[in-house]
Amino acid sequence: MHKYIDLRGTPCPINFVRCRLAIDRLDDNENLQVDLDRGEPERMVLSSLKEQGHSIKVLLEELDWIRFVVVPNGR
Repeated sequence: MHKYIDLRGTPCPINFVRCRLAIDRLDDNENLQVDLDRGEPERMVLSSLKEQGHSIKVLLEELDWIRFVVVPNGR
C-alpha cells in the first residue's frame, strides 16, 4: 500500500522536509509515492533519502517531473 504526496512546485529544502515528515507518518506496511520536479529537487531529495538508508524505486520519468516510491529503511 502507498501513501501519496505531490511535491511538484515545492522548493528545496521544503520538499525534502515534507517527504521526511510523510515517511515518519507511514504505517509499517506502507510506502510513500512521490511526484517531484526534475533537476535540483530530484537530485537533492533522492540523494538525501538514499543517504538515510531508504530505497527508491522510480515509477515514471517525465520531461519535467518524476514519480518514485520510497521504501523506508528496515523494510
